[in-house]
Amino acid sequence: MVAGCNKADNAPRAAAGKPEVGVVTLHPQSVAITAELPGRTTASLTAEVRPQVSGLIKKRLFVEGGEVKAGDPLYQIDPASYQAAYDSAVATREKAEAAVPSAAAKVTRYEGLARQNAVSKQDLDDAVAALAQARAEVAVARANEETARINLNYTTITAPIGGRIDRSTLTEGALVTANQDTALTTIRTLDPINVDVTQSATNLLNLRQAIREGRVRLSGSNVSVRLLLDNGEAYPQTGRLEFSEAKVSETTGTYALRAEFPNPERLLLPGMYVRAVVEEGIAANSFVVPQRAVSRDARGEATVKIVGADDKVEERTIEVQGSVGNNWIVSRGIADGDRVIVEGLQMVRVGAAAAPVEVVIDENTGEVGERRQSGAVETPAATQQRG
Repeated sequence: MVAGCNKADNAPRAAAGKPEVGVVTLHPQSVAITAELPGRTTASLTAEVRPQVSGLIKKRLFVEGGEVKAGDPLYQIDPASYQAAYDSAVATREKAEAAVPSAAAKVTRYEGLARQNAVSKQDLDDAVAALAQARAEVAVARANEETARINLNYTTITAPIGGRIDRSTLTEGALVTANQDTALTTIRTLDPINVDVTQSATNLLNLRQAIREGRVRLSGSNVSVRLLLDNGEAYPQTGRLEFSEAKVSETTGTYALRAEFPNPERLLLPGMYVRAVVEEGIAANSFVVPQRAVSRDARGEATVKIVGADDKVEERTIEVQGSVGNNWIVSRGIADGDRVIVEGLQMVRVGAAAAPVEVVIDENTGEVGERRQSGAVETPAATQQRG
């Protein structure tokens, strides 16, 4: 009679005087311990563009809201005065260089005459000093020329980084000054993008205690992070944990974590609210129990009902370590092969006989998705240990 049930008739029924109950058979497995943490997206790089020389803006060279690459020209400042200063510096350098050969020849000539005592030692020293001064003037002139060249190049304001550029705060014809307080525009690198989240210090202590006791082991150096958007949609790209702060906030009792995510489609923008699912560690030899099977007794302890080897209903007190999807991670109270009742709990009592039927739990809803008569084991899917 039990084998005759179909999807259209999924309710438990009495069989041979025993109420039929849906069960799942549990076996130990490695389960990823995750934490769902609130956070905000931030650009991986942010640069405020400011002029480094003063002058009038002649032209804006970018499209507001578009993508720019590092080194792309953004603004053109009137270069006339800076071009004149550069040309003057070049002329001064050439004049200084022209004086060096004459001073060097004079030193050579005086050295020969000094050996013949035709000139005094003082005259030779003065010629050597004049040569050194001429060479120093060349060095100064070259430095001034380089400064003028740099200032001339600064009249073309370029992008310091690549990314999405904001609107321009000033228009053509505006007067700007070097290193002014008002930024001309802002560039943000959106691929990759960072997600800053906060974690409770209490949760951190509990995790480290579980690691010390051997109940949880670290998942490795490359900790993967998944993302849930504000509308509940799962972000398709997987990120990785970059760093965690070495201090706890005195006001909130939390510390900050940062994850980095690929963002090729620019779906994530800075300032968006998200929830990050961080894989903290791996709980080996743990049991995953559907949440619908767990209840609380009068003392507030978590309990489940199982069907024993003699088909008698038993009640067990369990210790819940965490959650994964629609399941609880149980570290104590469950043994390998236990058949936990997930359907028909209201029809049985402890010590009474029951007719167990293997069922499959829909991981998306937590409801019974399929009923089976075979002895095949179907355990709730859990996040497996990553290779």
